[in-house]
Amino acid sequence: MYTSFFGLNEKPFSITPDPRYLFMSKRHGEALAHLVYGVTESGGFMQLTGEVGTGKTTLVRTLLQNRLPENADAAVILNPQLSALEFLETICEELGISGPEDRGSSKALTDSLNKYLLAAHAEGRRTIVVVDEAQNLAAEVLEQVRLLTNLETAKQKLLQIILIGQPELRELLARNDLRQLAQRITGRYHLEPLSRDETSAYIEHRLKVAGALGELFDGGARREVFRHSHGVPRLINVICDRALLGAYTREMRTIDRRIVHRAATEISGSTEAVPWLRWAMPAIGVLGGAVVIAGVWALLNEQRTQGDAAAEPPIEVAAIGPGNPGGGVAHAADQVEPSLDEQLRLAQGLTGAESAIATLFGLWSLTYPGSPQNICAHLESTGYACLSQRGSISSLRQLDRPAVLTLTDSRGVSHRVVLTALRGDQAELSIAGVAVSHPVANVANAWFGQYLLLWKPPNGRSMALGLGVQDGNVVWLRQSLAAIDDRYRAEPTDLDVFDASLEQRVRAFQRDHRLDVDGLAGRQTQIIINSLLALDGTPRLATPRLAQD
Repeated sequence: MYTSFFGLNEKPFSITPDPRYLFMSKRHGEALAHLVYGVTESGGFMQLTGEVGTGKTTLVRTLLQNRLPENADAAVILNPQLSALEFLETICEELGISGPEDRGSSKALTDSLNKYLLAAHAEGRRTIVVVDEAQNLAAEVLEQVRLLTNLETAKQKLLQIILIGQPELRELLARNDLRQLAQRITGRYHLEPLSRDETSAYIEHRLKVAGALGELFDGGARREVFRHSHGVPRLINVICDRALLGAYTREMRTIDRRIVHRAATEISGSTEAVPWLRWAMPAIGVLGGAVVIAGVWALLNEQRTQGDAAAEPPIEVAAIGPGNPGGGVAHAADQVEPSLDEQLRLAQGLTGAESAIATLFGLWSLTYPGSPQNICAHLESTGYACLSQRGSISSLRQLDRPAVLTLTDSRGVSHRVVLTALRGDQAELSIAGVAVSHPVANVANAWFGQYLLLWKPPNGRSMALGLGVQDGNVVWLRQSLAAIDDRYRAEPTDLDVFDASLEQRVRAFQRDHRLDVDGLAGRQTQIIINSLLALDGTPRLATPRLAQD
């Protein structure tokens, strides 16, 4: 979504454990050194612990992919919630050991594993078992793990076992009944979160791996990331990914502290309802809620006006000064409209998906079915379709359709509102049925790009059109492109076949309208074509840009 906007080759802050993105902090370097030593020099047990998201799994993936000796074979167990028998079966399957006939026997499985290990040892090979999330191992499985270390020759253990887990693993192994297992652990390392400086370097490292050419996060943004993540890599990734998305929706090339703060707030946002409003919310319907909000906003204005008036005489007075050189009557200060954030906070409890989608349906003169669940599937049966994804204000201007936006207030609470119009730098919204207007920049500051809009696909069928497709919608595509501009006219062999000539015209259209140039007429391409044709009965964000003949 945002990668091309920032000039990135891929998303830099994915939470999947990709060894290419491993940031070798001092702590991570020491932990990897312990693991490498364990698989090359020693036998028995190695233990690696760390808080959730500190990079344990990424370290092990790096070990297995890049630092594992050529003469080593590894079995990786990602799901430790197994019985002792299933644990043995999984090890045998991972190592490619053909199981015994009696696979329900622990002794038979252990004998097969021992036979395999002796053969591997004779060939000079080492065998390693890696158990992730080991804090979830049952006591009987841990005992089976201990017994596996008894598989040995007179000089060397045949099996190297690496236990990876959260801090609870240390507590588990400290139990008195597991002391025999704990005594066999030859190496322990606990992975700590990153420091503030390491967090900053970590962010820059991942951006460079993803192809960033410049600094995307300024110094304040990186410090804010550390403040919210406490140096935990997984949290850093989640916050930075959301911050990049937020900057993209605002069309900002650099991420500052404010964007990071709002991203972190949106991710963690779990706040209580306003106390005096909480009890009333379940009893208030959408219409009643709109009246309440309007009344509260009016009350807020009245309170502000009274607050201003309290500092002035309660009656009109003659005032002479730079702003009133000739004297005369000085009136009370003009009423100040509540900010967008204040309106969202006052509407908390009324800005759910149901209220917003009902408003959006009304703009299309459609009957709302009464539940936001599976709304897109419902639309398919009516000849309409929905588009739910992330984008920017510019992309919404281009799509030119009213949309449900997910806005986040300053306390981290999410609200569904409807963007009904864009007039220059002003955005018109419907918040729980109340029409308001705010600067586009203010809306963008509260929005991280998530939206839902409705559209009417050609012939009532939403389908992507690409090379080789034969369908009546291809006829619509040809005729529509030609109606928009003669440059997009393609002379067909068959009207209903998407041929190479039509693909070239689609690419030209996408290039002219700053879409992904893939030659595939998907939903966005078709919606923009509809917008340019200015079809009657279609609600629009702006004045149609191309009138029908």
